[in-house]
Amino acid sequence: MTVILGIDPGSRVTGYGVVQLDNKKPRYIASGVIRLEGESLQQRLVVLHAGIKQLLGEYQPSSAAIEKVFVGKSADSALKLGQARGVALLALAQAEISVDEYSPRTIKHSVTGSGAADKTQIVDMVVQTLSLSSQPATDAADALAIALCHAYSANFQRVLRTQELSAEV
Repeated sequence: MTVILGIDPGSRVTGYGVVQLDNKKPRYIASGVIRLEGESLQQRLVVLHAGIKQLLGEYQPSSAAIEKVFVGKSADSALKLGQARGVALLALAQAEISVDEYSPRTIKHSVTGSGAADKTQIVDMVVQTLSLSSQPATDAADALAIALCHAYSANFQRVLRTQELSAEV
């Protein structure tokens, strides 16, 4: 059983999405957000670390994917996002979970067919692909899109084939 944890990092809210691959078809397991409460960035990062560790314990993913830093209008925001990503990557490394990183454009293209897709298109495709009965929160939908992107990636598919071949031997 292959379980993928997708993470959409943020300095205030981090989205997560968990999908399982059944015969290479993604199936929804869970999604949500980790609200990073605390006055200081340091306190919020501690909450993030604990939240990621809790997800790892609960869902036991065999692999993870995270969005690369997007440098938008504010360098300060990009730095805070980078710190949140670092904490998430640390938690994954401590659990010895392999992780791949994808750019926002790659994620959008993988899930919708267009690297310029907007949030609505991403949410709609996540709902359709995973046969969800309702729309997840935007950050959770983004994390599910990241997990789906990982499931569709050529590198990950090669890893799955290698695992299948070694299981047959």
